[in-house]
Amino acid sequence: MPVDVREHNSCMSVKKVPYAYVRPTQSLNLLSHDEIEGVMNAGSHTNKLFRQCALAILNTDNNEDNALTVENNYKDFQIRIISESRGIKLEMVNAPASAFVDGKIIHGIREHLFSVLRDIVYTHHDMSSDSRFDFTTNSRITNSVFRILRNANIIKADIPPKLVICWGGHSIPQHEYDFTKHVGYELGLRGLDIGTGCGIGAMKGPMKGAVIGHGKQHIKEGRYIGITEPGIIASESPNPTVNELVILPDIEKRLEAFVRLAHSIIVFPGGVGTVEEVLYILGLLMHPANQSLHLPLIFAASEKSAEYFDSLDKFIRCTLGDEAAQYYEVIIDDPALVGKRTQEGIEGIHRHRRKYKELYAYNWSLTIPDELQQPFTPSHENMLQLALHRKQENYLLAAQLRCAFSGIVAGNVKTQGIKHIEQYGVYELKGDTKIIQALDTLLVSFVKQGRMKLHGEYQPCYKLIS
Repeated sequence: MPVDVREHNSCMSVKKVPYAYVRPTQSLNLLSHDEIEGVMNAGSHTNKLFRQCALAILNTDNNEDNALTVENNYKDFQIRIISESRGIKLEMVNAPASAFVDGKIIHGIREHLFSVLRDIVYTHHDMSSDSRFDFTTNSRITNSVFRILRNANIIKADIPPKLVICWGGHSIPQHEYDFTKHVGYELGLRGLDIGTGCGIGAMKGPMKGAVIGHGKQHIKEGRYIGITEPGIIASESPNPTVNELVILPDIEKRLEAFVRLAHSIIVFPGGVGTVEEVLYILGLLMHPANQSLHLPLIFAASEKSAEYFDSLDKFIRCTLGDEAAQYYEVIIDDPALVGKRTQEGIEGIHRHRRKYKELYAYNWSLTIPDELQQPFTPSHENMLQLALHRKQENYLLAAQLRCAFSGIVAGNVKTQGIKHIEQYGVYELKGDTKIIQALDTLLVSFVKQGRMKLHGEYQPCYKLIS
């Protein structure tokens, strides 16, 4: 479909397209009048959410991780849905010029725009207005996550297990990025698909490497799945390799989507967001109801970054105990071995699910307790009340620590979190001396390694109290 774009201009070195319209390819073509009204109701939460996510999509592959900076650069950006007899189109004013080439919007960005509209309509309009859906119980949340993924065509029942979820930081040095690409290449050679948080850095590298591996194997239908949520996408725009994008309502449902889709998980060096993900999966694997389940978990890094997982391993053992280390394998400077171990683990998943006649595409049998499934709001009060002590089951401590890191992520890069820090000061985290000391040691090392922010000197959004 043609895309109309009028001449470019620039404002304070930020290049913009004054006017453009775009029609969908295949992600979405028809919306009801009620759905359009629900999204375009000026001032509504859904309207603001759609604009925020659309702006992030149009900033694909940018090198900014501060949502407020992106918003301030494009305060005059507008987007609205135009209903026509043959379908719909999006009309945009002052959109980022980087989304266009020779007057035409980049094809992948166009598909992502309509993926955003699809998920915003389905999750924040259709599901919220349907009394059959709510997020109040474990089973309803799991069912809703399934339906969101199915609606986005992420769940494909006819594909055998081969989806590798890759976690890692967006703010990483070049040698770490190159390592993630090498691992992705080894995964691609083995015909494995990649799912990440869809941003840059360690979320982009494995996908780019897998493209080459798939190409050598003449695999034309490689899947590069980006899984995000509104608070993250605003500060970490999708990378251009993503060919399937889905936006979950919040971080907890995003994490659930990761683990229910995953046939294996690889963690690369990152920052606080990566530790949040690690604590989430360890909390699940340590839960008594999941002891019979197996989900391969590999920590992988180059020799130059071996210290990262050495520090993380010490933190895990100090807070959750040595028994937590049994759930992961650390592989240093050997991408081929990472690929081999991942393939072996997935073959085991395949045999298990075939034996018990379980769905390949969605792990229904995984138990996710309330503490890891219900949304955590990182307010100053909630952060201070976190139970950071050892007088509880390990999976519960993992859940509490996960919330602490989630709050730091919010204070670092999310719009609402940054505003709260500016208004009320830094978050306070209080707990047992041993746990607080372990937290301090890990966080200080992240600051020294430049893992907290992409640009500028990092100002901590937290204070630790023992």
